Amino acid sequence: MPQPNLSFLEEARDAALGTWALVLGRQEAPRYFDFSMRGVIGSFIALIIGIGVSVFGPMLVGVASPAGAATSMTMLSVVLYVFQIGAAYVVLNMMGRLDGFMPYLVADNWVNFFVALAGSIAIIFLGGSDIMLIVMGIVAIIIEVNIARRIVTLAPMQIAIFIVAQVVANFIGLLLFGGLMLQALGPLPAAS
Repeated sequence: MPQPNLSFLEEARDAALGTWALVLGRQEAPRYFDFSMRGVIGSFIALIIGIGVSVFGPMLVGVASPAGAATSMTMLSVVLYVFQIGAAYVVLNMMGRLDGFMPYLVADNWVNFFVALAGSIAIIFLGGSDIMLIVMGIVAIIIEVNIARRIVTLAPMQIAIFIVAQVVANFIGLLLFGGLMLQALGPLPAAS
């Protein structure tokens, strides 16, 4: 575990090393994250910064986006996060492993920060592409499996249940959010 009383930048540096260790599936990944209450708060600060970077970062350097896209992306990020964390809590509770919830939360928040940062940088320098989206998705799945494996220390079948529950929760969040957005936009014009 990182030293207590680190500055936010030192905590971010350690979390970056922990995120890289998770990408590689290394056993020492947990030692880079601060699982204390201070670490939980720091991870939420990182998550909020990450959402801001992913939503507004490309626009700040001149990458155009449609009107209202920032608001929609912020709302989508929050909805998906709530559904994912809710699913993680429910599944860990059912498994009798709520001891892993706070460590999961810390690692996942920091990972979201670094994925948002990497995604924004990629969009700025490479432009958005389907290949980049697929690569980021694969890396995200690898990291989520390694969080369940290395941080929460779940057994293989528990990892599968944990990941599937989060994917289903995200899918439900997308359906609900998409439905709300369609209602807000009103009926679509008929094709000619």
